[in-house]
Order: sequence, then C-alpha cells, then structure tokens
Amino acid sequence: MQKRLLGKSGLEVSALGLGCMGFSSTFGQNVDKADAIAMLRAAVEHGVTFFDTAEVYGPFGNEELVGEALAPFRKDVVIATKFGFNIENRKMIGVISTPDRIKKAVEGSLKRLKTDVIDLLYQHRVDPTVPIEDVAGTVKELIQQGKVKHFGMSEAGANTVCKAHAVQPVTALQSEYSLWWRKPEQDILPTLEELGIGFVPFSPLGRGFLTGTLNEKTTLTDNDFRKNHPRFQPEALKANQAMVDLLNTFARQKNATPAQIALAWLLAQKPWIVPIPGTTRLNRLEENINSVNIQLTVEDLRQINEAAAKIQIEGSRYPEALEKMTGL
Repeated sequence: MQKRLLGKSGLEVSALGLGCMGFSSTFGQNVDKADAIAMLRAAVEHGVTFFDTAEVYGPFGNEELVGEALAPFRKDVVIATKFGFNIENRKMIGVISTPDRIKKAVEGSLKRLKTDVIDLLYQHRVDPTVPIEDVAGTVKELIQQGKVKHFGMSEAGANTVCKAHAVQPVTALQSEYSLWWRKPEQDILPTLEELGIGFVPFSPLGRGFLTGTLNEKTTLTDNDFRKNHPRFQPEALKANQAMVDLLNTFARQKNATPAQIALAWLLAQKPWIVPIPGTTRLNRLEENINSVNIQLTVEDLRQINEAAAKIQIEGSRYPEALEKMTGL
C-alpha cells in the first residue's frame, strides 16, 4: 500500500483509509462482531493504516469495536475519531462542542479505543453556538496534555477552517467529495492547499452509488440511513445513472471496476488527499485497495472531467435537517 502525508503535518497514512461507520448498522445490515473484527484486521494485513470512527457511530459501539480489533496493531495504525454531537439515551440530538463536552468526549473515546492517545481528533460538525477559536483552543490543550496528536475538522467551511487553524494547526479536513459531489473544489481545496492541510474525503463512492450496484429498482430497508436521502429516491437514482455509465466506460478501458475508477480519480486530484471508503466485505476492501494501482493519465482525467461536467446530478445529498448541520 502506498503512503501519503496529510498536508504539512507530517502525519503519514495509507493512501486509502477505511471508514468504519458501516459496521454500526448504518446501511441496514447487522455485522457480526467477530466478522467485523476479522475484517478490520484483514485491512491492516492489506496495508491499511488509517481507520476512521466516531463516538456517535453506534453510538459508542463503533469505537469499542475499532479499539478491540486494532489493539494488537496499535503502534502501526492511525485511528481518527470525532466529537461534536450531543448524545442522549444513545441517540444523536444536535451538535455540541463546548470545552467541557469536548474533554468528556475525549475521555470516553480513549477508553473505548483502548488507547492512551487519539491520533487524529475531528470536530464532527461545527457548533454555531461555540466560537471555533474556543474549540481549537480546547483541542490544543488536549494535545499539550498528550491525549491527542492531531486536530481535524469535518464538513467545516473554508473561513471556519482558517479561524481554527490560526489557534491550533489543523492537520486534516474531512468532508464528502467524489465525482457526484464536487463542491469542495470551489473554496475548500484551494484553502487547504494554501494552509498545508490534508483532505480526507468520506463517501468517496457516493454512499455506494458509484459502485454501480444501485439503481431505481433498488429497495432500501427502513433502517438504511440512505432511505430518506433525496439522492437515493428512485427518480434521482435513475437520473444519476449517467455518472455510473461514465465510470463504466473508463472501467472497461482500464480493466477495472467503476468504484476503482472513482477512487483513482480522487487520488489523482491532489497528493494530500486520502479517501476513506467504507466497507464490511473483504472482496470490496480488496477492490478498493487495488484502485491505488490504477494510473489515470492527464488525458484520462480531462475526458472524465469533460464528460462529468455534462451530467446534471439530481437530488441533494442530505435531507434538509442534516444539510443545515454542515458548514459547506
């Protein structure tokens, strides 16, 4: 597995990380604990060193799973987790990033992850009621105390990132980015490049859509979090199929899969971009990892970008309530 540096921070990780949210029934599936642990350890054996979790995944159970699975490899992996959601009775209720809440969240994460330090700590969503300078200052204290190594942000706007970075250098920004969600290219990527901050795209495969395994006839279960997302309504899935068709065209040329082309495209955008596709299946993990070896030429990228620019993506990426929690 190739390695990449997240900006100028010096934090080196595998070129592809593993998003672990899906182990917590996010997509309507129950993953057996033993199978999940085996999968996470298989990822390490395949060269993945970057694992992404959060206290709200589960909630709490995802961190416990990741902590147990990676304990034997702790010195060889980078674990990222997140604070920022108010959790009551094991349910997410809005955002909260007060200093006291951040410190409490970190203590809980340290215990669940079975570690004495968090490699990369993200603010999961910006809390508009707490100055970002206070958030960055609190994380700075935690870094000085040796409980955290690096500070990250998620779904924050460029201006907010700049304010936080002035207090405590931001190692990485995590936000959605893929061929069907390219808004970060407008302000985020130029800002990160200027400040030397790494970028960690989540949902780099469009929550599964860019794999080519979903269409307008797909029935999502009631506990699949995508069920109420505008982009996963039948009419949107049908309209957006053009993007999968585009990926299939290049996949045939490269003897690859649509998912591999989507990931190779992302990796080709900047050397400090590290996507974190999530999967709970070994064959999908191996498929994703092999995308690192696919070389897209300048001409390939030009053709992909020109074709993609002609496709009108239908449907917003989140329901309105969730979209309001983002800073993009």
